[in-house]
Amino acid sequence: MAVLHSFRKLTLAAASLMLSVGAHAADLVIAMPNWSSGQATANILKVSLKKELGLDASVVPMGTLIAFAGLNTGEVDIHPEVWLPNLDNLVKKYVTDAGTVAISPIGVPAWQGICATRTAADKYGIKDISDLSDPKKTASLDTDGDRKGEMWIGAETWSSTTIERIRANSYGYAKTMTLLEMPEDVGMAAVDAAEATDRPMVFGCYAPHVVFKLHDIVRLSEPPFDSAKWKIVLPSEDPPAWLSKSSAAVAWDTAHYHIAYAAVLRKKHPEVARFLDRVDFGPEEAIDMSYALQVEKRDPYEFAEQWVAKNEDRVNGWAKP
Repeated sequence: MAVLHSFRKLTLAAASLMLSVGAHAADLVIAMPNWSSGQATANILKVSLKKELGLDASVVPMGTLIAFAGLNTGEVDIHPEVWLPNLDNLVKKYVTDAGTVAISPIGVPAWQGICATRTAADKYGIKDISDLSDPKKTASLDTDGDRKGEMWIGAETWSSTTIERIRANSYGYAKTMTLLEMPEDVGMAAVDAAEATDRPMVFGCYAPHVVFKLHDIVRLSEPPFDSAKWKIVLPSEDPPAWLSKSSAAVAWDTAHYHIAYAAVLRKKHPEVARFLDRVDFGPEEAIDMSYALQVEKRDPYEFAEQWVAKNEDRVNGWAKP
């Protein structure tokens, strides 16, 4: 625990240093998450704000918790993709209660859940979330010989990863499956490899995402969302007992994601707040962003420059007084 505490202190100190450098080097600081559509959007905002409003923005990689803390203090100005309901707790704390963070009114529709390769669904009968609690079926997902299947549930810093761990515990398949946390590019590379070798695989998934463009992926069926059965306590809220106090043995609620920004921008840079409130992306565009960065390995900033040039009239509309 002492090592973990020290690591967290070092992480926060490093983030504070990056924010300090970014704040002094640019007019705005944009938090960049570690998934492809968020990275593309962060850079599209950077290029657009420079082109339309003449403001320099520094794009700084950081986790969502650190980003929200920065939005709260004004050290961070923009977060390009805040997923809901994943971050409802943070939205309540900073948007609803404190009023220090604002959420743009235009969101991108999305969904989240657990997916399987076609081989896992058709050959091994893994089609419903309850199948993950059947050791006879999950044996097909065992790649290391420990008699438990393995599944990627997301990156370590994602709020959805914590919730997927809660869901696994609530449904019961935490006993039959080893839950893996790793960067998205590693998780998706494993999906690519499973597809290439016709091997069964189950993994945490969300849409819009390029994986559905690349492969024939099956979403596992689940009981419908029920707010009375969805109780999420984050590790930051109750470090010792968050998992035991949480329960979510139902499907995710309808998802969507929005741009978030420091509320102080409405006074400091009202033209930026107005701009951000007008930004609109569609699900297909998010898939194209993911494809460009994840599959074609394009540089996020270069992709953003080309995207803004291609969508010049639309970006101009976001910036109109």
